[in-house]
Amino acid sequence: MAEDRGGAQEAGGGRTRRVVVVGAGIAGLATALRLRRDGWDVLVVERAPGRRSDGYMVNLLGRGYDAAERLGVLSALAEADLGWFTSILVRADGSRKFTVPPAIARAAVGGRALTVFRGDLESALFEAVRGRVAFRFGTTVRGVAQDRDGVDVELSDGTRERADLLVGADGLHSGVRATVFGPEQDVRVDMRHMVGAFPLARTPEDVPEGAGTTFIGPGRTAAVVNLGPGRSSVFFTYRCDDPEAELARGPVDALTTAFGDLGGGVPDGLRALAGAPEAAYFDSVSQIAMEGWSRGRVVLVGDAAWCVTLFAGYGAALALDGADRLGDALGERDADVPAALADWEAVLRPEVDRRQALARKGMAQFVPPGRAHVWARDLVMRAVLLPGVRGLVVRSIRRANRSPADR
Repeated sequence: MAEDRGGAQEAGGGRTRRVVVVGAGIAGLATALRLRRDGWDVLVVERAPGRRSDGYMVNLLGRGYDAAERLGVLSALAEADLGWFTSILVRADGSRKFTVPPAIARAAVGGRALTVFRGDLESALFEAVRGRVAFRFGTTVRGVAQDRDGVDVELSDGTRERADLLVGADGLHSGVRATVFGPEQDVRVDMRHMVGAFPLARTPEDVPEGAGTTFIGPGRTAAVVNLGPGRSSVFFTYRCDDPEAELARGPVDALTTAFGDLGGGVPDGLRALAGAPEAAYFDSVSQIAMEGWSRGRVVLVGDAAWCVTLFAGYGAALALDGADRLGDALGERDADVPAALADWEAVLRPEVDRRQALARKGMAQFVPPGRAHVWARDLVMRAVLLPGVRGLVVRSIRRANRSPADR
């Protein structure tokens, strides 16, 4: 882990700058790590009563991998890397259609990439800040007031905190965003899909070790990955006209209804879900579209600001990169926090806009509208196995994972 650079950094008047970070997920912990390393006094406020340690798989490549390296957590993440695995496309009964070897993904992404569980990424970030920043769990923001010189934060435990900066890194349903920027419905774009994902404590039957099976049918996709005990997971997504009604049903009822007819490793996944529904991430798929991510001395980072969705496959990477670049901007502007936030957004927004657009375009790949689309997708996937086509696909994926500035 990188050392503090020169101890506490002072703003005008010889005072150590202070930040309140709301949210102890990836974006919040990465922001806390970067700003503490730059000498800020950091308080992290988290709604949950304690740390969460589970979650679905996330990919770190491109900007995300680079940011993890700069933040000093790459070695810890390398130990948790799930590596490459064989992808097996299956029919509804679990029988095999065709297999895509891991070498294709490895060639497309290259060596600077990691796949880890979300909980492992959060743990690496937490260990990097343990003992260096203050945490207050089971606490939420009740009110925010700011002036030219700072921001006052009223917390649910009855305390008030004065800071130079308030960071809302509290996810898609951000309380900071609702308090400072307005109601969620004004900025949330409902994509009419549901997603469920959770780790498996036991290896699933009917899925070979070191492989993942994926069923893709009209309006739904189910993937089960077997990477051994404690390293296996399930991912579900499906189209839904009434996301609020699905959320009210809860993950067990909703996902069992949507996928209970499938074979292969899916029944194992659904049984595991029934035994531990609290371990599942289950939500409607939405993007956040805001004209600005900051207001005065309050800034949103990660899903609270943009939420590219799981369809983009880049949310964790953007959270790390956004946190790291926020530190750069604040360091360059020193005491002028609002100007630093404007600079930061100008640098980051083009990539966020691009990833959101890719997610919207890619929804049909995850959840094909009809059987003809499934057939066409299968045809493309089979073509990837041909040597001549494989090279074109590899180059296309590499271009997609580079930012426009790097091309």
